[in-house]
Amino acid sequence: MILVTGAGGQVGSAVLAELRAAGQQVRGVYHSPAKAGQARAAGQDAVTADFSEPGTLPAAFAGGRAMFLLGAMSQQQTVHELNAVGAAQAAGITRIVKLSVWRAPDELTPVAWLHRPVEQALEASGVRWTFLRPNFYMQNFLRQAAQITAGSFSQPASSAPISFADVRDVARVAAHVLTSPGHGGAIYDITGPEALSYDQAAGIFARVLGRPVRFTGLTDEEARAGMLRGGLPSFHVDSLLEVSRAYRDGGAETVTSTVRDLTGRSPVSFEQFVRDHRAVFA
Repeated sequence: MILVTGAGGQVGSAVLAELRAAGQQVRGVYHSPAKAGQARAAGQDAVTADFSEPGTLPAAFAGGRAMFLLGAMSQQQTVHELNAVGAAQAAGITRIVKLSVWRAPDELTPVAWLHRPVEQALEASGVRWTFLRPNFYMQNFLRQAAQITAGSFSQPASSAPISFADVRDVARVAAHVLTSPGHGGAIYDITGPEALSYDQAAGIFARVLGRPVRFTGLTDEEARAGMLRGGLPSFHVDSLLEVSRAYRDGGAETVTSTVRDLTGRSPVSFEQFVRDHRAVFA
């Protein structure tokens, strides 16, 4: 039995799909009772658990042998994931694949500060662990689909290239690691096949969609105000701005061969991502 936490989210649902397609025995661990109920109605093994309530974890983790660990981003994410690690050990789970963040050991950003203590706890736990550290997700652009449809998108000003990763590749790597021998103590940085600036990304949108699309660089103050108006909590907003500042002059441009090495497939290019989601952006 492989447990997939964060099963209701973008990455967790993709990992579940990969494992099910491979015929693996898998249980989705959901925070949302409604989503867990929908999964059970579809004939899937699904449970509800709350990392902030350790008492909900033993029943959810019972019978698992491996776990994909994904905690929701919040100020308490570290504590919540450590609760999950402790419950996994108590349940006899011997393999944990943790979804982490780009350059976590450098602790350059508040997001890395949330993840690195959990990595360190796993390193000292005796559990067979693997860390997946993807770069910025291409799917983040889906949140700006309305802007892109209108001909532009905005981010905090930056000209530095980023080796954006597709969530589907992250899921393929996770499924491979969870179902194949080895990988204990391994750390995998996951990227797409190229590094692009936001201006270059805008050019790809324009070429694929057949209409002008441009990137507008914002000051940090403009970006913060816009994200708050969009309903993001202030902690998320401040964390995302710190990430932007950390890589504004470089540091997110490295391209790795992880996806090809582990899955035998070429990573999804940014152009392919846009083509695959053309209907959303159109």
